[in-house]
Amino acid sequence: MSRKILVTGATGFLGNALARCFCALPDTSVVAPVRNMDSKLPETVSKIYISNIDNTTDWATSLSGVDVVVHAAARVHVMHEDPAQSLEKFRAINVQGTLNLARQAIQAGVKRFVFISTIKVNGETTAPGTVFSADDIPMPSDPYAISKYEAEQKLLELAKTGVIELVIVRPVLIYGAGVGANFQQMMCLLAKGVPLPFGAVRNHRSLVSLENVVDLIKTCIDHPRAVNQVFLVSDDEDVSTTQLMRRLITYLGVKTWLAPVPAGLLVFLAGLMGRRSMAQRLFGSLQVDIKKNRELLGWRPPGSLDDGLKLTAQHFLESRKQ
Repeated sequence: MSRKILVTGATGFLGNALARCFCALPDTSVVAPVRNMDSKLPETVSKIYISNIDNTTDWATSLSGVDVVVHAAARVHVMHEDPAQSLEKFRAINVQGTLNLARQAIQAGVKRFVFISTIKVNGETTAPGTVFSADDIPMPSDPYAISKYEAEQKLLELAKTGVIELVIVRPVLIYGAGVGANFQQMMCLLAKGVPLPFGAVRNHRSLVSLENVVDLIKTCIDHPRAVNQVFLVSDDEDVSTTQLMRRLITYLGVKTWLAPVPAGLLVFLAGLMGRRSMAQRLFGSLQVDIKKNRELLGWRPPGSLDDGLKLTAQHFLESRKQ
């Protein structure tokens, strides 16, 4: 029996990997709404032009014949934005835009809606000896996380009526071949071989490789026990910032020294420079428990943390040669 999957955000880091994964599944066709029809996607993906995602978007053409929607598109963190206006801008796309898509999906007869949320809905950090679980009371704090949480709640209200099956996935930091942003910057810094003051950071962070998060989402598109559930996803192996950097140094094949500067001093200095959020990511802990995935879905990460880091480092090195 054939099926059709709509992937939003298919030109992004996660969405592109999802589109490629779904194209490889038997009897599966993939449709991707895009702003640029020249976007690089597999030839078998049907691209449909849309101008934007908000409460006025017409999804009729994109949703025709679709069985599953995987909604990975979102407005993400924007630097140096006016906080007074920020939340409403996030809500326009992440809440109102999502609800508009979900309601039209219901009208089009879509069976399942998979919403890619964020671990930030749970909170920003975990205290020593504690972990986030899928069924914790949410504690979103920034506009992005608040908008994602509000979208989750609106979607759950729709799903409780029985008109559509909902699955919510909250990934931790995703890394992998082609990763950008802070993870790429960290590899660039390590590749320079200059000494860095990160040799004594004893936090605990959960990460997830692109391959592992895609595999969980693939499981969620049709697993009967995933319906109306929230899942966190990680590699199921936590590391400190120091351990992460040391592994990347090995896989990048570079020589550098991580000086054992006390993390408390680094946090203090970062605060003086107005970099508290950066310090939180580097020195704070964020751990998740994915036991629910094993018990409910029989899902375990197919790849290890080391597998993912090796692949990420190899791709980074190859891209620098081009």
